[in-house]
Amino acid sequence: MTATSLPALAPSYRLNDVWSVQHARAEDLPEVVAIYNQSIAGKQATAQLTPVTCEERAAWFAEHINSPTRPIYVVRARAQSREQASEDTAQTVQSVQTNQKTAPIVAWGSFSDLYARMAYHISTEMSIYLHQDYQAKGLGSLLTRWMLTQAPSLGIHNVVALIFAHNQPSLGLFGKLGFEQWGYMPKVCDMDGFIADVVMLGKAVTSEGTSNK
Repeated sequence: MTATSLPALAPSYRLNDVWSVQHARAEDLPEVVAIYNQSIAGKQATAQLTPVTCEERAAWFAEHINSPTRPIYVVRARAQSREQASEDTAQTVQSVQTNQKTAPIVAWGSFSDLYARMAYHISTEMSIYLHQDYQAKGLGSLLTRWMLTQAPSLGIHNVVALIFAHNQPSLGLFGKLGFEQWGYMPKVCDMDGFIADVVMLGKAVTSEGTSNK
């Protein structure tokens, strides 16, 4: 599929007065990779042990941004809060559109195939990564909640998160959002210094109460 097959989507959605979220674009790859690479050293968010390059992630990224059902979303700072908004509506819209193109990405999230076989199309793995300067600010919760509202419109019935058992902050976050333990894989990752367990958390999603706002 091509990008023209994607569902109609506004340039961005407002998460709150500070952050907005939108579909990733081709030019966002370097920032997405940079945030992902920041997560490697902590050995909590990914089983990747060495930094990746844009070239190594190009095919993966292109597949996501051209997919109508497995998107990548990026979070940027809003141009201005409601209190700061211009009384001139046209000027405000132009300011927001400009900001969406220039503001740095502070977080991103993706839906990925749980398994490649066709029958699994109703289930997906969710991944969330935050820039190191924007962690512990509630941004991860905002983005995760918003992505869950989008899942039904993408044909997703079940959302799965694979999380290291030692990553207590992420386990706590997903637990608060209604995820339950669907599986436990002991000693499956050699993290170059310790062996890690992985927890599978899952949540069934429905269209009830789903909002695209």
